[in-house]
Amino acid sequence: MSVSTAAADQTVCAPLPVLGRDVTVPLVTGGEVTYAALDYAASAPALQRVWDDVAAYAPYYGSVHRGAGYLSQLSTDLFENARRTVAEFLDCRGDDQVVFTRSTTDSLNLLAATLPAGCQVFVFETEHHASLLPWKDAQVTYLNAPRTPQEAVTALERALAARDPHGPALVCVTGASNVTGELWPVRELAAAAHAHGARIVLDAAQLAPHHPVSVRDLDVDWVAFSGHKLYAPFGSGVLAGRADWLREAEPYLAGGGASRKVTRRVDGGVDVEWHESAARHEAGSPNVIGAYSIASACKALTEAGFDRLVAREEQLIGAVRAGLAEVPEVRVLSLFGDDAPRVGVISFVVEGWNSSHFAAALSAEYGIGVRDGLFCAHPLVRTLLGSDPQTQGECGAPEAAPGEKSLNAIRVSFGAGTPDEHVERFVRAVKELVRDGAKWNYRTEDGRCVPAV
Repeated sequence: MSVSTAAADQTVCAPLPVLGRDVTVPLVTGGEVTYAALDYAASAPALQRVWDDVAAYAPYYGSVHRGAGYLSQLSTDLFENARRTVAEFLDCRGDDQVVFTRSTTDSLNLLAATLPAGCQVFVFETEHHASLLPWKDAQVTYLNAPRTPQEAVTALERALAARDPHGPALVCVTGASNVTGELWPVRELAAAAHAHGARIVLDAAQLAPHHPVSVRDLDVDWVAFSGHKLYAPFGSGVLAGRADWLREAEPYLAGGGASRKVTRRVDGGVDVEWHESAARHEAGSPNVIGAYSIASACKALTEAGFDRLVAREEQLIGAVRAGLAEVPEVRVLSLFGDDAPRVGVISFVVEGWNSSHFAAALSAEYGIGVRDGLFCAHPLVRTLLGSDPQTQGECGAPEAAPGEKSLNAIRVSFGAGTPDEHVERFVRAVKELVRDGAKWNYRTEDGRCVPAV
């Protein structure tokens, strides 16, 4: 069944309108083609609905929490309503806090700054660097890459059983891998964490744009995600969950908005009373438009219906995987195996090709945008490629000339705004490049493969 035929199924929705869907780009071989944006895992295009909502609000923009004027009051209501919308989108508990941040990375660094003294952190080597690196002030246990979901649960249980049971502990885990797209057993990992007196934070950066995320159902303590992966621009993110560690920690940033009262002392110093609400970690003028755009995206995805969005995405995943399976030179990277459920994120390598060269040819000759490199998940990609996960490397493509082997991979990713034609063009392009080779000459420039001019 082709993608187009499958899309006629009544349980499947049409692609959601996104910005850039009609943008054309030049090809090195001549002419232009509509750009196929297949790098959603890095940044998804903004939904047209989100852009329209932001444009309608923009003339009424005002600084929040600090003004008596109409526009400030309107913006404050909009900002706080956005917080409530996000809480509903995540099915938060009644006493959870929703803190607006800059990104998933910012959210997890914020949580890292609130860890109680002596906290132990447990994280798999398979995590994105946003989840792998923020815990520098804690005692961190890095767990090896599991090869099945059950192995992940067993490894975590074993590590937690060996920890000091008297101190605080936190488990950090992804919901969907940014490299393989595979879904992780979050509910089971949360149960294991709580059974051993630990808390758990879910990195939902790759999960929330593709599947519903319920804090209650998954029983996680916190969830973090980014707006720019959820079809919302403007540098915004969310950390949502339990309030106690957030309330007891010093503010992530000190300044206006986080402080409730500041007074001078007799000795010349100052005393500060900090907010206990989410504002405690939102010092400075907040990104109102960013928060509003996240709320708009949450509403748009909810109204479109995740059941229908997931059904369509699964058909796109099937079409890509089936197409790649027809090319013997292609090896798709996977931790849990071909049958593992996943979102629209697929990484692969092509025998005889430098991954940067292959990605450059997809762009220059077919107008297809994908990602190549280590995807800010160096230990995982190196494990999947069969190399030493401790080997150092850069986030981008290593310096290797076209045709030379390089320790990186190619990632194609898609979602609610991806037209069938983009997936079909990608599969066709992979087959043609492997069969016929590139039509253009390429060279290495600043560590990247680019068309020779």
